[in-house]
Amino acid sequence: MSETKIAIHGTGFIGLVSGCCFAIKGFKTINSTYDQIKCDQINKGETPFYENGLEELLREALATKNFKCVVGRKYAVLNSDVSMIAVGTPMGKDYSINLTFIEKIAEEIGQILQNHNQYHLIVVRSTVVPGTTRNLVGKRIEKLSGKKMGEDFGLCMQPEFLAEGRSILDTLEPDRIIIGELDKKSGDILQKIYGVFYEDHLNNCPILRMNLESAELVKYGNNCLLATKISYANEMSRIAELVPGVDIVQVMRGVGLDYRINEKFLRAGVGFGGSCFPKDVNAIISFARAHGYDARLLRAIMEINEDQAKHTVDLLENELKEVKNKKIALLGLAFKPGTNDMRFAPSIRIIDYLLEKGAQIIGWDPVAEEEAFKIMKNSILYADKIEEALLDADGAIIVTEWDEISQLQPNDFKKSMKTPIVVDGRRILDPTKFQDEITLLSIGKR
Repeated sequence: MSETKIAIHGTGFIGLVSGCCFAIKGFKTINSTYDQIKCDQINKGETPFYENGLEELLREALATKNFKCVVGRKYAVLNSDVSMIAVGTPMGKDYSINLTFIEKIAEEIGQILQNHNQYHLIVVRSTVVPGTTRNLVGKRIEKLSGKKMGEDFGLCMQPEFLAEGRSILDTLEPDRIIIGELDKKSGDILQKIYGVFYEDHLNNCPILRMNLESAELVKYGNNCLLATKISYANEMSRIAELVPGVDIVQVMRGVGLDYRINEKFLRAGVGFGGSCFPKDVNAIISFARAHGYDARLLRAIMEINEDQAKHTVDLLENELKEVKNKKIALLGLAFKPGTNDMRFAPSIRIIDYLLEKGAQIIGWDPVAEEEAFKIMKNSILYADKIEEALLDADGAIIVTEWDEISQLQPNDFKKSMKTPIVVDGRRILDPTKFQDEITLLSIGKR
């Protein structure tokens, strides 16, 4: 059992997963929120969103008696040694980062620490543009608490690199830990915590310590590069479709075997989505623009990503001649398997294009239907089963690589669809198995 008590402010994707993991590793952990309903739900062992394995992890954390969720920040701060900030940093209407929640939590912590005489470490885990941790969080806490950074409270920035759908594994077995530190004392405290948390895993997991601003930019650099690889693969897939016989899957496999590149994220498809890549790439574009620099490569990444959804619809329309008044089945709605997250999901862009063209859409997803309905409402129909989505459909588009979809056989399409025309937007079906059975249009293969 660690003597260090940790407060995590935020019960979203980063906050709740991190809180549960700290608890099962022996840390007394308090997650704070202002949502009473969500708090009660968490304390009963029910997750407020779907993430692969999270509900089981939450129940394990609660069983240790190390974990609880509270409403408000004061109790959490005063009963902890470390406050980790894991609130949202959504994208504003102008595509820049919205730091409203960061500003609010900094003010709250500052007010709480005003009459608190113990040294307290503040760790920003939210994704924020360079300069935010020092100039917004640190200085706001200084102003409202009357205390001094580096003397009365410590300050770190530790970016997270959790992939939705596998966030628990990424938390428990990261490939690196980045610690941005205001001073050595702040960094030492956080490194000591992770020494207890990870133990032998640190033999294969480097800890890199740097200043606050560098750590903030590491997160953006990481996500922008991953988004670049996806858009690069999609750009190459469009070129592959110009040449009969070329298959982008084989091409990217060959490219990825280069030790300088590796094959991860070199997968052509309908484009990227989720809560990180679109938001973070746009945020750093806006950040650069505000400082007088035009991030041309990053703008191109977003443009290619937007075009890929349209191209997916075009492939189907070219085969059907038109999609107006045609029933189109979308297989998968969440932006990736293992989560019900619909934020910036490619399915939204595909649906928008299809609706513009007058198509009738029915979507299926094993976990994201409720979240999808919040966005699409009744503009599309929703199926409880794949067979229901495919029934009498004129065409289908595979949007999310759920196992249930990858296991489909040619006859599953033939027996249900009016015309078995399928766009494989994730390249999860074997073209050789389907080529003589149905019309399979694969991204990156003419």
